[in-house]
Amino acid sequence: MSDAQAIFDRLKQDHDRHRELLDKLMETHGDSPEREQLFTELTKELKSHAAAEEQALYSTMLRKPPTTDETRHSVAEHHEIDEMLNDLAATDMSEGAWLQKFKTFDHDYRHHITEEEEDHFPDFRKYLDNEDVEHMAAVFERRKDEEKDEAEVTPEKQEDAKE
Repeated sequence: MSDAQAIFDRLKQDHDRHRELLDKLMETHGDSPEREQLFTELTKELKSHAAAEEQALYSTMLRKPPTTDETRHSVAEHHEIDEMLNDLAATDMSEGAWLQKFKTFDHDYRHHITEEEEDHFPDFRKYLDNEDVEHMAAVFERRKDEEKDEAEVTPEKQEDAKE
């Protein structure tokens, strides 16, 4: 269904932007203004994307029994990603621990979006009708814009940063 492909292309467009930000962050050093700015941008992008994706795509897929397990898996990963972002925000960017945590985060997030693009999206496409696609397209853009306006880098207390 070509209409369904458009929403998955839109989600992948965000994923490509996320990959670009991850690459740029990997090139930064220490507690620099560039690292801080890129991390803030990445955090807002990821949080708004996840919230919009959950409301548009995953709420739709939860109503389709054959995709329930994949959907729950991805939503659980969104929560893990959010926790990792908060932990990174609570970690001093000038410490080596920040870079180690970031590398783990980078690996886990790339795994998540590759799994979505290569496994989940093709499976989901089979179960979507035109009404689903129209709903998802409308909800995703509206929700992403709303969430991005509200998204914050919300660190845990620094003393609560994970070792």
